[in-house]
Amino acid sequence: MHGASKMQIQREGNLSFGDARLSIWEEGISAAREAGGVRGADAWEKQFKREVFKRIIQTLNRLGWTVGPNLDAEKNYKCIAHGMRWCSKGDLKADLQVSGRSITFEMFQNVNAPDRPDHGGRHQSNKEFHMPYVMRLEMERTRRKIRDYLCAVFTDYKFTPAEPRGMGPGICTAMEKIEHHHASHRNQGRLADFVVPQHNYKSKDGDLLQHGQKVWICDRKGRVLPGTAYYNSGQMWLVVTSRYGYTNVANCEIWTVNPGDLRRKRNEWVRRKRLEALMSAAAARMDFKKAETLKNILFPPQESLYMIWTDRHGGAYFGPNYSGYTSDTTQAGKYTRAELKPYLGDADEKDHLRAVPVRKAA
Repeated sequence: MHGASKMQIQREGNLSFGDARLSIWEEGISAAREAGGVRGADAWEKQFKREVFKRIIQTLNRLGWTVGPNLDAEKNYKCIAHGMRWCSKGDLKADLQVSGRSITFEMFQNVNAPDRPDHGGRHQSNKEFHMPYVMRLEMERTRRKIRDYLCAVFTDYKFTPAEPRGMGPGICTAMEKIEHHHASHRNQGRLADFVVPQHNYKSKDGDLLQHGQKVWICDRKGRVLPGTAYYNSGQMWLVVTSRYGYTNVANCEIWTVNPGDLRRKRNEWVRRKRLEALMSAAAARMDFKKAETLKNILFPPQESLYMIWTDRHGGAYFGPNYSGYTSDTTQAGKYTRAELKPYLGDADEKDHLRAVPVRKAA
């Protein structure tokens, strides 16, 4: 919009569409909390609900929707039920919810919900795809009407188009996909100008990673590929490896210097996982001779082995290669003392983790 009319209300927010869903997000609560603490945040939430949430309900009523309390939420989730509404228009249903700085309006139906007809079709995947044609038109009309109204009423409400599905010629390139991802996650300015948060994100070879620099990574098959790294979030980086290819990897999986010998696959972990699976299968069927043979291939004969137990996830062991969790000791990953160090250092216990000797567990 080029200028604010006299009737507009000063609010800044972002709107986006998902799978039969409209999402609204505002940042103002952070400033309100800094200025007025908990009371300031509470006052901001009440105003957000009064100015935005209430207008959505009014728009739905004008469009012929019936909006009322979410009785299931009032029965089972009383503490959050005040921000939830049940909406319906014929066979098209919707959940409307305000929570903190966000509002979601998610539509669903069970006229055609082949995988999850329970709960009215709420949990059916690919909701838009499965909606009957006329119902899909009504879904699209409803969320567009709400979007257009809010963008007209509030001075700085912006709509972020849905991220392109898939990637390839005629759809989008890897860079276009990443640029859209960057914009849709509330980042300001161009991707190329983004400033990485002040953390020491060190690469696999010990160098500090820079946003936009050339790097090398391994793909899932262990092949080394060159690419360009762009900061994503936390310790994760998006690495563009080709016009239509990119991957999301941790900083510790990235080289800043060519590791050399690019024809050799770095897939030792694939071999390790396969041999550990064969060893576990042999032990499970009491073929201890074969299990011992495989163990001696994987580890030095006299090496003490351990499993890593975590109190999280209901209590479980790490899987092979620190990947996944299991409660079955035969399926748990086996680690040497040196391999415990990334998680336990030189200790037997640390935080929620504990080293369990294989012999003792058996």
